[in-house]
This record gives sequence, structure tokens and C-alpha cells, in this order.
Amino acid sequence: MNLALVHDWLNQIGGAEDVLVDLVNLYPESPLYTSLYALDIMPSFYRDWDIRTLWTDKLPTIYQHHQPYLPLYPLAWQGLNLSDYDVILSNKSGFCHGLQFDAKNTIHICYCLAPTRYVWQLDSYIKREGIGKIAEIALRPLINMMKNWDYAAAQRVTHFIAISTEIQERIQTYYSRESAIIYPPVDTTRFTPVASSEVEDYFLIVSRLIPYKRIDLAVEAATRLGLPLKIGGKGRDMQRLQAMAGETVEFLGYVPDDDLPQLMAKAKAFIFPGLEDFGITPVQAEAAGRPVIAYKGGGALDTVISGVTGEYFAEQTVDSLAAVMQSIDATQYAPDTIRNHALKFDTAIFKQQIASFVQQAWQAHQLQQSFVWHDPITQKI
Repeated sequence: MNLALVHDWLNQIGGAEDVLVDLVNLYPESPLYTSLYALDIMPSFYRDWDIRTLWTDKLPTIYQHHQPYLPLYPLAWQGLNLSDYDVILSNKSGFCHGLQFDAKNTIHICYCLAPTRYVWQLDSYIKREGIGKIAEIALRPLINMMKNWDYAAAQRVTHFIAISTEIQERIQTYYSRESAIIYPPVDTTRFTPVASSEVEDYFLIVSRLIPYKRIDLAVEAATRLGLPLKIGGKGRDMQRLQAMAGETVEFLGYVPDDDLPQLMAKAKAFIFPGLEDFGITPVQAEAAGRPVIAYKGGGALDTVISGVTGEYFAEQTVDSLAAVMQSIDATQYAPDTIRNHALKFDTAIFKQQIASFVQQAWQAHQLQQSFVWHDPITQKI
């Protein structure tokens, strides 16, 4: 089976790139196609990969400022034809699903991190990414045209895989397509529960400090209640959050990878106040045996079990979150039970499910049969 990997762009490191690393490890002989590759920005081990870029890689200052070029991405991706491959596996949040291929001989499996946000959720994307006013004014007239292109491109994809129930619903809403769910990989082996005597009396957040993460809710709630809250991470919202924080709120800045497991394991509970597509950090906290307080929406609905691995707060308000922070009794949650739940999101599970999906889909295509995926982990269809 001749397989090609596809990824939108390589000029930043985040959850999408974590997924990509595991896909490359799963298919190390496969070339990787991307719109741009900032070699000096990305990790050095990427240089061992067979990375093939589009013509957009040559555009001036695109590595540092790729957003102004967004209208060009559909044109670039639709000019890429990968009909020489048996299987195309794309890791998509932008427009890379719009590539061309011969549907008689090739299948395209799209691992969908999200339907293109700046097309279908422009207002929230502008808020999320801090897009400047000039860029916003330039983008808006193009959105309807880009929606039509994006929708048409989604119809050419052979099979969609969603990262969560939230994304599965968006794929159906925006693309009118069905999808399977395979959760993103989480390295749960890094995290281990500590003895109950080692658990300390602080709530914890680890996140980029940007407005849509709604960390302000936790800062205000902890300040009002006089409860200790540690916040790990950096971002443009730091000064605003510090200004509203009381004496019980501590900003840790960047937390080194080696320090994160113990910080998670010793926390009273982890707080996840934003609305996310999935959310890696709550699963990491659960792998460390700690309960999670999460907003009842988005990916948290897949990763948190109320009364078992944590609790939800129903509204994104200070009052709603404060009520749960004040009432939660962390000793009532069994660390081993919480960790066992987290293991279903482990990297090994992800790789097994992806490999099974690809193999079954390709075999069905060869036999010209309708494809119904049988999950090797859950044995569900």
C-alpha cells in the first residue's frame, strides 16, 4: 500500500503537530506534503522526514505571517494531484483536504482536527487568533467564496475521521458528511498518580494564556473564594489575568515537560474552562489520577465523566465555576479509576485505530465494497 501524508503547514507547534508526529511514526516511509515548511522553526528531527512543499513555501515572510496568504491556500492545494498513491491520509484543520486524486485508484482519508475555522467560524477564529483589523476586513468578503470551495473539497474526501463528538457534529453540519471518531493521541505513560498524602491543596490550569481559553473565569473564581490556583503557560492574555488575580493565584509561566507530570499529579483538581475541539491537558491530568473540572461542552464531553473522573460546570460564568470549585471533594475520586479512563486516549490506541481504519478502508476499496469500520479496540462498528 503506497501512502502519502498531508498536513496544512509546518511553521508552528501545537496539537496538530503532535498528531502529525505519531502519523509519521506510524508510516515512516511515506512522504509528507505541506504548504510550507519553516525548517528553522520546527523541531530538528523533522529534517529526517521526506517533506515536500507546495509553491506557497516560496512566498515572502509566509513562515512568520501565513494568515495574510489564506486566500491562496485553496488554489495551492487544488493544484496538488496525488493520484500516484493508493491512500492519502491528511491531517487537516485548513484546506489540505482540497487536493486532487483519481477516485478510481486512490482513497483520501481525512483526519479532521476541525472544519476550516476561519471559513465556518470566522468571528470565533478572529477572537481566538488575535487577527488584526486590516486582515479581518480583507477576509470577510472572501468568506462565502471560500465556503463554497471548502464544502466542494469536502465532498471529494473518501472518508472522514473526527477527533471528537464536537468535531463529528461540525463535519455533519458544515460538510454534510458522516465520520468515525478516533481520539487524538495522548502520551499517558508520562503521568502517574502519587500517593494521596502527596496531593496538595491547589487547583491547576496549564494552557496558552489567550482570551478564548476563558482562564479569566478560574482566576476570578479562585480570587473570590480565596482558593489556591496555579496557572502554567504564557500568552498575550497574561497581563490582563494578572491584573484581576488575587493573592491566591500564582502564575508559573512556561512549565518544562519534565516538571508537568508532578505538577499535575499533586494538584487537588485540574480546571478546563474553555470550549475546545478536544483538549489534551484534561486527559493528561486524568492520567495523573486527578479529577477535572470542565466546562460542559466541546471535547470535554468525550474526556470527562461526571462523578467519576471529575465534574462539569454548566455555564461559562464565574458563578457556575466557583460553585463547583467550592463544593468538589477531590478525595471522593479514585485515582486509579481516573487513570484507567485516560488510557483509552493513549498514543498506542490511536495508532492501532488509525492503522486499522486505513487498512480496512483500502481493502474495501480494492474489493469495491462499501466500507464500515470495525474498531479493533471497542469492537464497535
